[in-house]
Amino acid sequence: MDSSNLFKIFLVFTVVSAFSIQATLGSIACENLNKDSCAFAVSSSGKRCVLEKGVRRSGEEVFVCSTSQIDTDKLTNWIETDECLEACGLNRNVLGISSDSLLETKFTQKLCTTQCYNGCPNIVDLYFNLAAGEGVYLPSLCQTQGDNKRRGMSEIRSSGFVAPGPVVPVKLMTDGSPIMAPSPAGFVAPGPVVPVKLMTDGSPFMAPSPAGSY
Repeated sequence: MDSSNLFKIFLVFTVVSAFSIQATLGSIACENLNKDSCAFAVSSSGKRCVLEKGVRRSGEEVFVCSTSQIDTDKLTNWIETDECLEACGLNRNVLGISSDSLLETKFTQKLCTTQCYNGCPNIVDLYFNLAAGEGVYLPSLCQTQGDNKRRGMSEIRSSGFVAPGPVVPVKLMTDGSPIMAPSPAGFVAPGPVVPVKLMTDGSPFMAPSPAGSY
């Protein structure tokens, strides 16, 4: 085979490879992710990926990335950054998807920082919905100070109160109190709802709606 034919074959192979890479680029399937990229990732279909651990008969631990049934709010093809994991007090070894972390004061303090809450929409979206599923309105939880976050979470959960659905992300002021602000770039969330606050005795009450919003 002469050099011209070899060159043609090489050229065809290069073109085919380029198209194959382009076709798969940006398309994330949870089952194809490894342990270091699975947790907090979002597939191309908008489903959240979940890291699970199993044990073989030999006793060897095996980590598997699976597709959950949890949908995101408009996020797809997302691998969470190291910067956001650090800012929000998380790591890539988190197994499963649970709201239990919201009972940990140290975690909620990190989650409610301006760096995490305003700059990491994927993580905020996840924990906003996990909190809502437990009857907790995340901005109100973030407004609670110090160790009262854990008590506030526990009291709201035990009260059986159901919080409103997801709203536009809330930015935090320098003093830690939330103010309504535009969503982070590229993040779309459902419309606003009436915020929920806690009275001094821990019971929930509906705060006044923003002007013109009902």
